[in-house]
Amino acid sequence: MTERHVIESRDEYLDAVRTIAAGSGPIAVDAERASGYRYSQRAYLIQLYRRGAGLFLFDPPAIGRFDELNEAIAPAEWILHAASQDLACLREVGLDPVRIFDTELAARLLGFPRVGLGTVVEELLGIHLAKEHSAADWSTRPLPATWLEYAALDVELLVDVRDKLAIMLDEGGKRTIAAQEFEATLARQPKLQRQDPWRRLSGLNTVRGARNLAIARELWTERDAFARESDIAPGRLVPDSSLVAAVRAEPRTRAALAALREFKGRASRSELPRWWAAIERGLSTEDLPPIRGASGDSLPPPRSWAERNPDADARLKTARTSIAAISEALAIPVENLLTPEILRRVAWDPPEPVTAETIGDALGALSARPWQIEATAQAIASAFVESNQFASEAPKPES
Repeated sequence: MTERHVIESRDEYLDAVRTIAAGSGPIAVDAERASGYRYSQRAYLIQLYRRGAGLFLFDPPAIGRFDELNEAIAPAEWILHAASQDLACLREVGLDPVRIFDTELAARLLGFPRVGLGTVVEELLGIHLAKEHSAADWSTRPLPATWLEYAALDVELLVDVRDKLAIMLDEGGKRTIAAQEFEATLARQPKLQRQDPWRRLSGLNTVRGARNLAIARELWTERDAFARESDIAPGRLVPDSSLVAAVRAEPRTRAALAALREFKGRASRSELPRWWAAIERGLSTEDLPPIRGASGDSLPPPRSWAERNPDADARLKTARTSIAAISEALAIPVENLLTPEILRRVAWDPPEPVTAETIGDALGALSARPWQIEATAQAIASAFVESNQFASEAPKPES
């Protein structure tokens, strides 16, 4: 196993920037986080490889900002695998590409049955990558040698993978499609935080009554604040199941909460006053939450459409069949051909009149890419018209 060196000092980092700038061609970039261990989604290791420059492993907490590196490599093409997972933590330290090649997304567009990096590398290069450290706690210091080897291989092979995928995209007539998808990935805005994030609490559906929901809200909010303050993943302090168990048990004293066997977690007893204070706030507040959260502009689940909006249900089912046929013909997964949410929104509230042009405009307004509109608009319009004709010709029930 090759000995891998992690760059931790500013001076060594600046030397690396000069070496990387002198290299040639695209740049493979990857980042390792500590999801499931830390509250933040910051990068704890950034890997970079460029032909003519070599491999570099950076320690972001030690180095801080990477503005000099970004200035040196921003004009080049950056190669990432599943770029949407890493862009946020890279941008947080000043690394913001203007042009990317996403090897996972390219593999999806080419119809690869599995698109994990290890599978794609083995398929294209015949090299087996061990992936046992993908879920490791990368905030660990010092990082074990086996972890560094894993991280290095993630980028050392990525340029070769990119070159092979680029050839396949050209041969399959999908290079323009890929370029539009890469641009869309770069332009995608972070999701807005939902109005009531505490409603994501796993098992909340078993909690009954507004008062108990208020207690669940206070427990979740207290845990989230403590997790943020200590930079520990919330579930590692007290898991969701324990919070819900505390709500359902309805303890009336701190001692009763302490005696609850289902209330587990590394901070369940050491921070008991914190959790009891949250329960007391929930018991006394007059700000009771509604039983159901605000739906915003979300659509009802498709399983309820047949009853709530039968015309939309018929449009969606007919259009899905057409989209599936196009997906098979192009060897592109349905979810990449057209985001299911976009199809549902157009089926629920279609434009008038229904034509390929009006459907195309509606898809574009919902952020569909030009290639997606070209591939699907006519088929969706035809499916909607067919659905409407079938509904109008169906025999009316006798009164």
